[in-house]
Amino acid sequence: MKVAVVKETRPGEARVALVPQGVQVLLKAGLSVTVEAGCGLSAGAPDEEYVEAGATLAGSPEEALAGAGMVLHINAPSLADPDELGLLGEGAILLSFLDPLGNPDRIRALASRRITAISMEMVPRITRAQSMDALSSQATVAGYKAALMAADSLPKFLPMFTTAAGTIRPAKALILGAGVAGLQAIATARRLGAVVEAFDVRPAVKEQVESLGATFLEADEEVTAEGEGGYAAELSEDQHKKELELIAGAIKAADIVITTAQIPGREAPLLITEEMVKSMRPGSVIIDLASESGGNCATTRMGETVISHGVQVIGPVNLPATIPVHASQMYSKNIVTLVGELVKEGGGIELDFDNDVVGPATVTHGGEIVNERVKSALEA
Repeated sequence: MKVAVVKETRPGEARVALVPQGVQVLLKAGLSVTVEAGCGLSAGAPDEEYVEAGATLAGSPEEALAGAGMVLHINAPSLADPDELGLLGEGAILLSFLDPLGNPDRIRALASRRITAISMEMVPRITRAQSMDALSSQATVAGYKAALMAADSLPKFLPMFTTAAGTIRPAKALILGAGVAGLQAIATARRLGAVVEAFDVRPAVKEQVESLGATFLEADEEVTAEGEGGYAAELSEDQHKKELELIAGAIKAADIVITTAQIPGREAPLLITEEMVKSMRPGSVIIDLASESGGNCATTRMGETVISHGVQVIGPVNLPATIPVHASQMYSKNIVTLVGELVKEGGGIELDFDNDVVGPATVTHGGEIVNERVKSALEA
């Protein structure tokens, strides 16, 4: 079967779905690989390396996708460009981030073209699938970069300095949400010398937070909401009120706040009210990693940096694309491992929906939406 990789068309996207090392793995599995010329340049993978790895170069996306039985993407084809979806051969297998719970029109369009769409977001968080978990790999990149952005924007040092001019106290960082991105933000802020506090509605992460040298914020009354697959769930109204009170008490002393709280298929929860922003010291920095799903801060604007009551509020978009070399290497490893779940000996493809990874991750097949979770969400 021919596997195709083309340039990503999302504005600002610098990653590529497959790096040359991944090409070699797919060839050994009995697949052929065609890549659009220049698709990996911004991710540090020149055309020569793809050719050396055994891939065929195509001069255009049309040429790369012609006859392809499987297409590897990072960002799903855009509905704003009919040609992008139309280039996918009917019945082809697409592996990509698809935002299936947040973009129903795209899922319906893929089903109508009889595409077998496998969503990287829907890979289950089970031990066996850790090497295929692209959400986690890209969240690692985002959490790391968020801490660097905060340090770069803060008009202070992060670490403590003892100098002839006196002692500089370390900056204080507050991380809201201790998933993969939050834990990486904690680790990076700690490495940079900040004093770090963190909060999450899942009490199970307390040990992980403390193992990184941070303090875990706890309310007098337990505020917990753990959902399916280890993700956070939506809090009750009363619990959310207690959560906001806890955050309000801690945020006043924070120089840096990094928010990472998101709920799959839902608008991001509001964690920082405008009153909380007002309570922070001028010059403080908020990095809102949930800006693309509505933002955790009331004054966040997606893709912009705003000054709100003297506080910089930054709403970054697609942070993994700002570290494209390693983000692409990690994503390529995820997607190649997932492809390995589909390949039979000799290079044939078998779609086994009883497979505990392939089944939950497959969203559309044979002209239908086959993922029950996605189907229920779309019907609702």
